[in-house]
Amino acid sequence: MSNRDDLISLLAARSARRGIFTLASGRQSTLYIDARMTTMSPEGLTLIGPIGLAALRDAGWTPDSVGGLTLGADPIAYALAYASAATRRPVRAFTVRKEAKSHGAGKLIEGPFQAGDRVVVIEDTVTTGNSARTAVAAVRAAGGEVIGVLALVDREEGGREALAAEGLAVVALATASEIVGSMEGKAGATAP
Repeated sequence: MSNRDDLISLLAARSARRGIFTLASGRQSTLYIDARMTTMSPEGLTLIGPIGLAALRDAGWTPDSVGGLTLGADPIAYALAYASAATRRPVRAFTVRKEAKSHGAGKLIEGPFQAGDRVVVIEDTVTTGNSARTAVAAVRAAGGEVIGVLALVDREEGGREALAAEGLAVVALATASEIVGSMEGKAGATAP
């Protein structure tokens, strides 16, 4: 098995559940993917960093920094930054707050993000693309150049296509159908 297969199996075992759920987008679904159960585990972080860096390289993206809307994007961005430390082109991680702080510096973006950075926005699970849009808007408002969106999971419910229609290239490390296939012990299962 490849590292990507290991990641899909881990997502299926730790993050995916069947039932009736209301997603953050407000949509109803019979599949819930709590990516944090994978992204905040040692095994998940160990897999996500190198797989994510390979996906960036394969897409031809050379970001200065990576990050997205807290909380889902945070561990993924940190895993990428950590894994990149030993490369010739390390990337910095940042977090986009849901709203600017009302005290201190009042920042919306936390971490070593800098105006002028080439940025890959991180998303844990893409359903509608709204979280990625929020992060993209914050990065652009702060002077960053968004070169793409890296998602851990594409739920295959139109979010990826909606972002692409807005000119944002999207790469996903796994899809809902792959996770469902792993849950059911067979490849090629259809998306929920």
